[in-house]
Amino acid sequence: MRTSRSTSPITESAGADERGSPAGASGWDTRSAAHADTHPEALLAGVRVDGPAQTRQPAARRGPADPVKALMHRHRELCERAVDPLEIAAGLEAHGLTDRTAARFRHRDIFSLAEELYARVPRGGETTETAERPARAAGPSAGPSAGRRPGRAGHALLALLPGAVCALALAVQSTEPLEVAEGTVRLAAGAVGVCGVVVALALCLRRGPLRAEGRTVAAVRLWTLWLLAYAAYGEGLQAQLMGGGRDGSWPMTAGPLVGLALGVAPAAWCAHLFSVRARRRLGGSRGLEEFASGARPLLLGVVAMFVCALTALLVLAGLVFPHKALVPAVALGILLFLARLLIVHGFPASAAAGLGAACAVEAAAPALLLAGRLPGCGFLASPVEAVVGAWGTGAVPALACGAAALGLLAHATAALSRASAHSG
Repeated sequence: MRTSRSTSPITESAGADERGSPAGASGWDTRSAAHADTHPEALLAGVRVDGPAQTRQPAARRGPADPVKALMHRHRELCERAVDPLEIAAGLEAHGLTDRTAARFRHRDIFSLAEELYARVPRGGETTETAERPARAAGPSAGPSAGRRPGRAGHALLALLPGAVCALALAVQSTEPLEVAEGTVRLAAGAVGVCGVVVALALCLRRGPLRAEGRTVAAVRLWTLWLLAYAAYGEGLQAQLMGGGRDGSWPMTAGPLVGLALGVAPAAWCAHLFSVRARRRLGGSRGLEEFASGARPLLLGVVAMFVCALTALLVLAGLVFPHKALVPAVALGILLFLARLLIVHGFPASAAAGLGAACAVEAAAPALLLAGRLPGCGFLASPVEAVVGAWGTGAVPALACGAAALGLLAHATAALSRASAHSG
């Protein structure tokens, strides 16, 4: 009698086995397998269909239907394209299967079930594309595509490029010839500097651990530009609206921009560290709960390391470009880092929601100040004036970005502790 090490009398799996093996082909009456849960003796005393007269004869005893086989048919494409059992486990979890579900298939956890599925799927008919996937997964130096991607040294240089270009652009903007130049010349020089920083940042985000090809949504770019613009001009705008600033153009706070641009390098390193350690922990875990319990402190530790590195860079940038927006800049950097980390691991909608919430709060502050100037509407500006009067002009972006960052951190702690977030 043929048995399987992970068999279980599950009606759903038996039905799936009927669809995979028609009665005419296998010679077994599938109606008896459909009632395996209520009448197990029907599986032991099967009936054979023989000839056009449909004469039923007793047959030899046969074991219960194979539920893993039904699951394999249901997720055949996932099993055939998987590079390793970990990818199958992540895919099964994404479809809603848990360790408790794996117990129904006589397995201790989802990883054990994935190992059997990976072993039982035939590999002889793999296409060229699927055969090349293990070579691509082996690392940047494996396969013919290795020459098209820069190595670790190239990724490190790209991560340093935005900070270098931003510092150079602001240094040129602060030179004496441009300070005494006319407004048009200064505006053109500023536009060239902004374009250079944007190009450098785009190159950095298309390579290395911050790459999220095909996952970024357009709203994320819009919210990010708003947040960076507010970090540069938001305090001057608020001071002018509250009557404490000078007339004319708003003064730019350059220090936070330089610190955030320099922070791209530690952000890339921390994202790479989290991805590598998470994949390694995924391979050594025996269950989804064990992996999640190890992934949460790993994420919190990586975020803490990034906060320390970003704070140090902002302090150094403040020595060259003096500013008092340390706390708002740190909050903005954490928010952008968590948003990018979620996008890289397949959660762009959550990242866009967090960035959009911060933008809404920052946009509401000047809007309330302007509305408070209307007759009888002074109460609208009272909350903003109270916050700014108590903690300064940087309180609004600090509260907006800090609250959004806490929300994304809570979401990332749950989302990035799933195996499906590390299958790519």
